[in-house]
Amino acid sequence: MFEQEPAPTALLFVVFGVLMALSALFSRTAQRAGIPVVLVFLVIGMIAGTERLTGLRFEDYGFAFRIGMAALVLILFDGGLNTPMVSVRQGVRPAAILATLGVIATAGLVAVAAHLLGFSWGVALLLGAIVSSTDAAAVFAVLRGSGLHLKRRVSVTLEIESGSNDPMALILTMALASALVGGGDLSWVVAVEVLVQLTVGAALGFVFGFGGRWLLGWARLETGGLYPVLTIALALVAFGVPTLFLGSGFLAVYIAGVIMGNGPIPYRSGLLRVHDSVAWMSQITMFLVLGLLITPSILLEVAWIGIVLALVLAVLARPLVVVLSLLPFRYPWREVTYISWVGLRGAVPIILATIPVLLGVPGGEEIFHIVCAMVIVSTIVPGATVRWLTEKLGLISAEPPPPPAVLEIQSTQILDGEITSYYIDEASAACFARIGDLPFPKGSLALLIVRGKKLKAPRGDTMLRPGDHLYVFYRKEHLPFIQLLLGRSQEE
Repeated sequence: MFEQEPAPTALLFVVFGVLMALSALFSRTAQRAGIPVVLVFLVIGMIAGTERLTGLRFEDYGFAFRIGMAALVLILFDGGLNTPMVSVRQGVRPAAILATLGVIATAGLVAVAAHLLGFSWGVALLLGAIVSSTDAAAVFAVLRGSGLHLKRRVSVTLEIESGSNDPMALILTMALASALVGGGDLSWVVAVEVLVQLTVGAALGFVFGFGGRWLLGWARLETGGLYPVLTIALALVAFGVPTLFLGSGFLAVYIAGVIMGNGPIPYRSGLLRVHDSVAWMSQITMFLVLGLLITPSILLEVAWIGIVLALVLAVLARPLVVVLSLLPFRYPWREVTYISWVGLRGAVPIILATIPVLLGVPGGEEIFHIVCAMVIVSTIVPGATVRWLTEKLGLISAEPPPPPAVLEIQSTQILDGEITSYYIDEASAACFARIGDLPFPKGSLALLIVRGKKLKAPRGDTMLRPGDHLYVFYRKEHLPFIQLLLGRSQEE
């Protein structure tokens, strides 16, 4: 792990704390420059690690693997909590094809390129398997953390794919790495293992999702701060139990998050805020730790290989796989092009690249650094062009912007009522209407108008204008009428 010669533990905390602070502070500058924020975290860790200024030495691949797995669990759970069920229904079938057959095809195409560069078929297939899955952390960071309002079907396809394709990549990587050290079997048993992992993971994901809903409602905790403790515990258990029973913990924790996020749970707004913070902290920690493992001298030696393979992946393998996978679903060419290009690689391939080192595969460190080079190139080439391509292809969503101020109810109990914001545009029936003239159902009420940077108390003679965000309190049985009056809420 960390070698402290003779740096005390306190100094290590200071160094790591400073690195995390720098990662957070530079994220805004990176986004303005069009650089994906995850690359900032990785580069800061790489600069601070072996052969660099701080004297901080970190060479524990096993510890990095565990940190990465824990971080991915929390990131996937947060992604599930923020995925509407209606979106899942739209994107689950194409994403499922991309997450299974698409991963296998991607691994095969990258392996052919690696073999042409002089690698044996075993090592070439292992390299292909490691980089075959898109990365949930990178995709969520780009699509949700950069302020992009992407059309729903496209964003959902990318998010569900990245949240569910890790099991296939992990199984292929483990099987191929084991075969290279003499103990693995690449027979039909691997196909059975994939089926078992996906089936067990999905089934237990539903169990923990609905069980988590029930537990949160039953617990009736008096302190709101304890609810995030309970949900984080549920996420860890939802990953661990399926893994113990030969299932996919990654798939299970994502499904559990989706089900819990789409059900009635207490302290909802507080939970979503906490998990958003935890997911960002997990991303920063994960990329910093993985960056600390990188040795620049080795990285430079194999950089040309990583660049070539990354370009093959971005320009040939990923587009071909996406076109064939989405052909039955009749996606417009703009959406196919976008999904092909935004197949971001990030922490998952780097975490998987630690497996050959841990299992003692010959040339394991070289494989690790080739994958790191591929991730860096993949993050820069597709990642830095995401915003430009979204605008160029006309895939910016027509959905209204989020309100600049948020009004919420925080309760440790499940309440019989909701507060939701509605965006008033010129096509809305309520536009230019006075609050007193709107036929709200009995028990429903307009609470607040957010108009630019101003907050206005809605009175009977207050007129709604285009661009207003109107907060309404209503009972659940009145939701259809409220939607008929004001349109779809901004939280759907």
